[in-house]
Amino acid sequence: MSTTESDEHGGAPPPGAPDWAAVQAGPDFQELRKRLRGFVFPVTAGFLVWYLLYVLLASFAPEFMATPVLGNINVGLILGLLQFVSTFAITVAYVRFADRKLDPLSSKIRDEIEGAK
Repeated sequence: MSTTESDEHGGAPPPGAPDWAAVQAGPDFQELRKRLRGFVFPVTAGFLVWYLLYVLLASFAPEFMATPVLGNINVGLILGLLQFVSTFAITVAYVRFADRKLDPLSSKIRDEIEGAK
């Protein structure tokens, strides 16, 4: 809601508009936030640790990173490519998680809000 809309109605939502504060305080919305945070925060922390480990190894263990694995392919190249692989894996995991855990609950909340109009 824009500031203009709330000013016109004395701070109250316009007639027929959802009470967003009540929606956010509702148990379904709180559960949706809990589920989202339960996935996003640990996965983000894990990826940042993984990325930091890669940077630290590149900075402080160049001999290890230069260890040949197969021909001209070394440990550093493999770990660098695994950064991309892990990014795609996280994306796939999030999409699956959202399909199973977030979308049904968000659809329920949306249906309740739209039905209340």
